[in-house]
Amino acid sequence: MAKAKGSPLIATTQFIRSEKGEDVLKSVLSRLSVDDRNIVTTCKPTDEVPLDVAIRLWRAADEELRQDEPEWVERAGGFSIEGPGVKMYSGLLRKSSPTEFLTQRVSLFKLYYHPGNMEVVEEEEEHAVLRLVGFDQADPLFCRRQTGGLRRALTEAGGQEPLAAHVRCVVEGDAFCEWELRWR
Repeated sequence: MAKAKGSPLIATTQFIRSEKGEDVLKSVLSRLSVDDRNIVTTCKPTDEVPLDVAIRLWRAADEELRQDEPEWVERAGGFSIEGPGVKMYSGLLRKSSPTEFLTQRVSLFKLYYHPGNMEVVEEEEEHAVLRLVGFDQADPLFCRRQTGGLRRALTEAGGQEPLAAHVRCVVEGDAFCEWELRWR
């Protein structure tokens, strides 16, 4: 069973609270089962929770937010890196270049999710392709959240004008998920 650390759930609730307010967060949480709501509201950053709980949180938030803000989940992914991610993992994120961040030995993905890893399959100056391997529980909101997180991670690693595009997706029938990254 795929797992997530508590930090992506916490970052999601922090994003909703800071961007939309406490009432909207309460509305999102009310869409969850009592058990899921308890996990979301009591987990600690390093707790392991079923990925399904995180996905149900993101779906509940999407139901609440998508009409007024269709790209909320990408923004939430970026928020999770910009705030909590930097606070917990600044040494992994703040590098001299995005290439150094992407090719380091410690995988940021593995610190948030398991099993699986995000691997660099193509690398050149100001461009890389990442592939998600060994993590076969995909969801469009998970993939979109990763896109926003990757874009922000490139910025934290010193890249300018970062672009992250989800170019292959298992949800759409591809054999794996892949992101193409560009920066200056």
